[in-house]
Amino acid sequence: MTDGHENAGWRRLFETDDLTVGVGFPLTGARTDRPDVAEERRLATHAEDLGYDALWARDVPLFWPRFGDAGQTFDPWTWLSYVAAHTDDVALGTASVVLPLRHPLHVAKQAASLDQLSGGRFVMGVATGDRAPEFEAFGVDHEARGARFREAVDCLRTVWRDEFPETEGEWGRLDGALDLVPKPTGDTVPVLPTGHSRQDVAWLGEHGDGWLFYHLPEGTLESFLDDWRDAAGEKPYAMVVRAELADDPDADPEPRHQGYRAGEEWFVEYFRRLDALGVDHVLVGASGDDPERALTRFHERVVERL
Repeated sequence: MTDGHENAGWRRLFETDDLTVGVGFPLTGARTDRPDVAEERRLATHAEDLGYDALWARDVPLFWPRFGDAGQTFDPWTWLSYVAAHTDDVALGTASVVLPLRHPLHVAKQAASLDQLSGGRFVMGVATGDRAPEFEAFGVDHEARGARFREAVDCLRTVWRDEFPETEGEWGRLDGALDLVPKPTGDTVPVLPTGHSRQDVAWLGEHGDGWLFYHLPEGTLESFLDDWRDAAGEKPYAMVVRAELADDPDADPEPRHQGYRAGEEWFVEYFRRLDALGVDHVLVGASGDDPERALTRFHERVVERL
């Protein structure tokens, strides 16, 4: 499935045609307060030991109580560097860096540094952001976020690829006298635009290494995948699914935000259908009152049967 990327995280997620499964922080479920660091670390290593393929961290620069979600609270670069130091092989991803609120040269250096320090395990989801008050706080025009996103992606590619590059944009100018170091472990840090990021699918297919999307009903998903394959060929498609495992293994699905509560038998068939449709990776929110038990049950009863 890969198109030649040397990045180890990319290979972990997309090297074969098999569906891979990752989980997202905060693994403890704490979304408005600072999560317990020791417990998050323990659950991260537990998820890796179980065989989950990726650990994903969100980028939420500022907490907006009305939105009701602070992500995993910690800055994603700092947090994933910490996680990298306590794991060995699992892919590490952002879902997703809010590019319009960050200077692309800072992002380029942070991403390449994390990629190097993790042994090439970093895969970067990127997005335009969905919390309007953040844009005012950073002095960024909310309506210009689509254009800033495109410029940022172009800047990232250029400074990762070229030595002493010459390029410019609204963010600034490089005239060939300066270089970005370090470079990534491979030809690029893999970039997965998230949602539409205020772009059309043709742009996403040309400029993204894959596409990370939200949960969709299966009929809608099939249409999206058709459009993606037309635009991007065999570049991978990843999606988010909240998965709450019911005690009854034969329980029918009940809709939840971004996913379902259902029995293991339904989830096994559902993930097999996603695989058959052409989904390459699923970011699972394995929710439950006991996070360790939820991670373990879902992997043993669903993922291992796929």
